Amino acid sequence: MKKNLLLLTVMFMLITAVVFTSYTKDENVERTSTVGDKVVPQMIKSVDLDKEFTFAGEAVPINDFDVLQRLDNELTLNTYRHGSTSLNIKKAARYFPIIEKIFQEYNIPDDLKYVSVAESDLSNATSPAGAKGFWQFMPRVAQEYGLEVNKEVDERYHLEKATVAAAKHLQRYKDYFGSWTLATAAYNGGIGRIKKSLESQRAASFYDLNLNQETSRYIFRVLAMKEIMSQPKKFGYYLSEDDLYPVWNDYYVVEMSTAIENLGDFAQDNGISYRQLKAYNPWLLSSKLTNPKRKTYQIKIPYQKF
Repeated sequence: MKKNLLLLTVMFMLITAVVFTSYTKDENVERTSTVGDKVVPQMIKSVDLDKEFTFAGEAVPINDFDVLQRLDNELTLNTYRHGSTSLNIKKAARYFPIIEKIFQEYNIPDDLKYVSVAESDLSNATSPAGAKGFWQFMPRVAQEYGLEVNKEVDERYHLEKATVAAAKHLQRYKDYFGSWTLATAAYNGGIGRIKKSLESQRAASFYDLNLNQETSRYIFRVLAMKEIMSQPKKFGYYLSEDDLYPVWNDYYVVEMSTAIENLGDFAQDNGISYRQLKAYNPWLLSSKLTNPKRKTYQIKIPYQKF
């Protein structure tokens, strides 16, 4: 009995030693997390806040501890939002040249292109409230800037036209508030809310305002995307040129001022697939274009298949 007990004790000690050894290392050696038998290397570091930050040429008062912490919050969240941030960097190579060109034409600061990232992650998204496209316009505002919105055509999905509308919308708010930061906050929270908050809170700038969570975070998210996407390697995103999505400039334009009964036939007649037609022209919602007002539409036709 004693021999058996002694044997069991020795075996238990040996097993414990093996298990303990397999999960410990010398104190001077960095630990590595494991899942099963696969190594999951990570390096989680705090972002660098020891620098000056600006947005559209306007200083960000990071000497204010509250501003600094709010910026740190958004930079940290988006730095380690790996999948979405990686895709945004890839998509920016395709879409930013279009946005930048239009913003230059309308004298909109380049930093405001990151509003499209904060709004939609550079996609033709739809919000629960019904806002759509890269710039997340509601139907009424879109139509106010001349965008067509109906069951067959939704130009909120037309990047060039929607970006022109966004440029005009942002400039309108800048003219009203005298600040690009407040204009951008109003783009998210609405001109009425920002105006009322400035007055009731006796505030002089966006950073003095106590707003709802979404709008309060909004400027900082735009700032975070600017910091990360303008210097991705600093934040651990090592994407090569081949990883980036190429610009879609391999197309010609067909002008149509008559009805198109079936867009599938139209695509086939132009040597492309229905999917290609919709990919290059996401503003075409239906399978047809009745065009009762006989408007002239410019439809992109790619030269080659995907």
